[in-house]
Amino acid sequence: MITDERMRTYIRSLDEGNTPFLEELYLKAKKEGVPVIRRDTQNVLKTILKLKRAKNILEVGTAVGFSTLLICEYGPKDLHITTIENYEKRIAAAKQNFSASGYKDRITLIEADAGEVLPKLSGPYDMIFMDAAKGQYIHWLADVTRLLAPSGILLSDNVLQEGDIIESRYLVERRNRTIHKRMREYLTELTHSPCLTTSILCVGDGLSLSVKDEMEHNNEKA
Repeated sequence: MITDERMRTYIRSLDEGNTPFLEELYLKAKKEGVPVIRRDTQNVLKTILKLKRAKNILEVGTAVGFSTLLICEYGPKDLHITTIENYEKRIAAAKQNFSASGYKDRITLIEADAGEVLPKLSGPYDMIFMDAAKGQYIHWLADVTRLLAPSGILLSDNVLQEGDIIESRYLVERRNRTIHKRMREYLTELTHSPCLTTSILCVGDGLSLSVKDEMEHNNEKA
């Protein structure tokens, strides 16, 4: 596995960046301490958007809307994204960014807790991007899997927890142990699911890439 920082630096040097609007939004969010997806993860997401051509997308965790708008910019022109956020301060910022971007008509922002919203959604979604409270991923998985279309893609960000995921829970800071335990459970469920095929990618802070089995859909119909 390539972990040398010089190699990572070289790979990042090849990055052409994003549109001026997205670059400005990204740098502003970083300056203000708002969590946004890392450069490596952005590039993987852009590639998957071109590969999958997903038109109906669900995002769990909007923050200020950077990843939402990146999806709008690099996905199909006729896509629609539903994004869920419950932090009022960030909701206000996201709305401003959506209006300024010109992509507002492609976005449905649900202002609520994902745990309350997901059971009520019907889908199906061609792609789901999970980037919210990491300790809740395991609790949302059943609904997320249900909402994913056959051959749909599930992306989950920050799954390696800055490398803490490989440590014993006793070596993890006490305040992070619950998240550590739940994320390990989540990755186990993803990789052992009978209806998902999953790879864990060492990009950004860890990104899991899961594809829902087409046969699962056929079995449901049978």
